[in-house]
Amino acid sequence: MTTALPEWFHPGPPGGWTADMLDHLPPEAPRHVELIDGALTVRPPQTVFHMRVVGLLEHRIRPPDGLAVAREMTVTLGLRQRPEPDILVVKAAVLHNELTTFQPEQVHLVAEVVSDETCDRDRVTKPIKYADAGIRYLWRVEEEDDRPVAYTYELDPAVRVYVPTGIHHHRLRTYVGFEVDIDLRLPPPRIMT
Repeated sequence: MTTALPEWFHPGPPGGWTADMLDHLPPEAPRHVELIDGALTVRPPQTVFHMRVVGLLEHRIRPPDGLAVAREMTVTLGLRQRPEPDILVVKAAVLHNELTTFQPEQVHLVAEVVSDETCDRDRVTKPIKYADAGIRYLWRVEEEDDRPVAYTYELDPAVRVYVPTGIHHHRLRTYVGFEVDIDLRLPPPRIMT
C-alpha cells in the first residue's frame, strides 16, 4: 500500500526547499524531516535497535561543563542542507527552548545510528556534509549480530575529511575533546507489567 504525498510536499516551493523552510512546514508534516541537497527527506519508522542505541548514547555521554547532549535536532549546514543527526554534543550556552536548529560551529560531535533505509546517507552523504561544515567529531553506530558497533572519526581540518580513530565493539573508549567510556552492551528491554 502506498500513500500519496501531500500537495505541500512535492514539487515543493518555487526555487526548491531551503533550510529555513523546515521551521514553517504545515502542522501535519512528519515530526522528523531533514533537508539534504534541497530535498526533503522523511525519516523512516525507527527500529527498536535504533531507539535503544540512541537512548544509550544520550544517557551515557558525559560531556564536560560547557557542552551538552542533544538528540534528533537539525544542523543547518547551508542554504539547502539541514540534516538531523541522532545525537549531538553541542555548546551548552546556545540551548534555549525556542531553538530548532544548530549551526555547525555550535556542534562538537554528531552521531548517526544506521538503519537499512538510511545507510547510504549515514555512511556517505552526511559525513561529507558534516566534514565540509567543519564538525570535528563523527560517530557512526551500526548493528552487527544484534549488537552496536561504533565507528569513530575525527576531522582532518587541512583537507576537511574524517579520519578513522577506531572501531568499538563492546566498549566505546575514545577522546573527543574529553574522555568517553561507554559500555555498548544494550541492557535488556524493560517490560512493564
